[in-house]
Amino acid sequence: MTESDDHKLVLAISSRALFDLRDSHAVYMAEGVEAYRKYQIEHEDEILERGDAFTLVEKLLNLNASLSKARVEVVLVSRNSADTGLRVFNSIQHYGLDIARAAFAGGRSPYPYLAAFGCHLFLSTHAEDVRSALDAGFAAAT
Repeated sequence: MTESDDHKLVLAISSRALFDLRDSHAVYMAEGVEAYRKYQIEHEDEILERGDAFTLVEKLLNLNASLSKARVEVVLVSRNSADTGLRVFNSIQHYGLDIARAAFAGGRSPYPYLAAFGCHLFLSTHAEDVRSALDAGFAAAT
């Protein structure tokens, strides 16, 4: 973490916690990764509905507007690949969320990226990722 970030809360969030990805996740579970990739690319211009943690993220980011200096940063960490993650970033832009940094793990757990982002808290719907983050010493929750 840089000196300028010393007093900034850095929250890492998974794409499934931020957005409702139940439909595309069902495709992944039923038909596999290639069908999921195709589905996400075919639907990349469709805006995702808000997920379970969306309101929390929105409120935390809105704190920055009332402060003289941004004190909250949200980073996206996702099991998606960069090409399947385009739909997620299109939705981030649609909702006006100030999320500029992301890691796409290409099907692997994204928790190893938490240290590189200087994260203080990791929110995910994937219990195994949360457990791994906790084991690595990060605050994390589903």
